[in-house]
Amino acid sequence: MLETSVRLLRLMALLQSRRDWSGADLAERLGVTTRTVRNDVERLRILGYRIDSSTGTTGGYRLGAGRALPPLVLDDDEAVAVAVGLRAAAAGSVTGIEDPSLRALTKLEQTLPPRLRGRLDAFRAATVSASRGGPTVDAEILTTIAGTVRDQLRLRFDYIGRGGTGSVRRVEPHRLVYTGRRWYLLAWDLDRDDWRTFRADRIQPLPPAGPRFTPREPPGGDAAAHVLRGVGQRAWRHQARIRFHAPLATLAELIEPEGGILTPDGDDACVLETGTDSLRDLVTYLTRTDVAFTVLDPPELREVLSELARRYLSAAGAPPPTPRAGGEPA
Repeated sequence: MLETSVRLLRLMALLQSRRDWSGADLAERLGVTTRTVRNDVERLRILGYRIDSSTGTTGGYRLGAGRALPPLVLDDDEAVAVAVGLRAAAAGSVTGIEDPSLRALTKLEQTLPPRLRGRLDAFRAATVSASRGGPTVDAEILTTIAGTVRDQLRLRFDYIGRGGTGSVRRVEPHRLVYTGRRWYLLAWDLDRDDWRTFRADRIQPLPPAGPRFTPREPPGGDAAAHVLRGVGQRAWRHQARIRFHAPLATLAELIEPEGGILTPDGDDACVLETGTDSLRDLVTYLTRTDVAFTVLDPPELREVLSELARRYLSAAGAPPPTPRAGGEPA
């Protein structure tokens, strides 16, 4: 029979791995009697864990949420995943969680066995952050917004628009969307009777929230795609549509989500909707995928590609293309 302390850790791990357990199942897993399971559950309750129990044929045990956070039991992969996530959070876009993330990461690393510490050290040594940065958002604001989304409560907030003008908005919040640089709220604007996208770093919630509302279907059924498309239209001087001659799955591995919206165009092609302030920069972005593509819009992008093609041919010592009737190259 396992010693009591070791058995309690195994019992906690079992309770965390599944929502409901019968006393007989726990006893079988631990190799003890159901009476010992009952005694061990009482010990865990004394230590601060909330464990709900019920009787009858469907009775059993369930780990509940208590008033204080008790110790957690993590397996190897879970511990590494939490450590990697904490490291990313420490350099992320949410204000106020950097120090807590570092403190939690320090505590976790101190308890990791050597085999797991080695995995984490390898990850740390092999990676660097290429984040371009962006405005940060207060963690309390994000959690307040997330709570209204979860509970389907209307939200009022002060909002600073692009021109610096302030206004009070009343919305039915749908989803928070993170693009890799900024946090956005997609919501139904009650005063404008339409969907709107708000930058979370410009939101200051006004209590109280409510009343409850019935959620609406987001535009196109995809909140993230709608936000990315709308953000691109407002942010860039040039909008572009590019048809890549490769399946969507191939391009999804080459183009990050904030790079634009990818939609399938048959089994062997896909279309990218994106934007840019510099058409030449967009050419560089597109060609680095090393996938053949056709420009659908705008015509100015095709002109930039034609000009660059002539320069590249000249640099390679090749004759320039023969113009077609109408002045277009053959």
